[in-house]
Amino acid sequence: MTHYKHAQEQFAAWGVDTDTALARLSDISISVHCWQGDDVRGFEMQDAGSGGGIQATGNHPGRAHTPDELRADLEFAFGLIPGRHRLNLHACYLDTDQSPDRDAIELVHFAPWVDWARGHGLGLDFTRHSLPTPKLMTT
Repeated sequence: MTHYKHAQEQFAAWGVDTDTALARLSDISISVHCWQGDDVRGFEMQDAGSGGGIQATGNHPGRAHTPDELRADLEFAFGLIPGRHRLNLHACYLDTDQSPDRDAIELVHFAPWVDWARGHGLGLDFTRHSLPTPKLMTT
């Protein structure tokens, strides 16, 4: 028995038709937060001892350690979720060899994310409180 078939039986016991639920989901666009794939660490200040992320978490053994690993994990997850979706990026998820201060972050620091999203037909959401919107808009 497949994992899906087992889950389907479990949900059916609660009166949920998973095929109908997945069909409805294909019409709903969701925005997945970047931190769901790396346990809220981010990728800025790679030389810093703390890793630059929110220090309440960050130690999940299966978490992504690089932007490429996170993108691969997201590709896998998006491949299982019907519909067209978006990724919500925060400032600490920039993908660059540079180490800009938060007030110096520009769109160029997210170029690999933009290219990846375009290549996979995904939208990108940038969290306004964590990115300097004026610089992003003028770049």
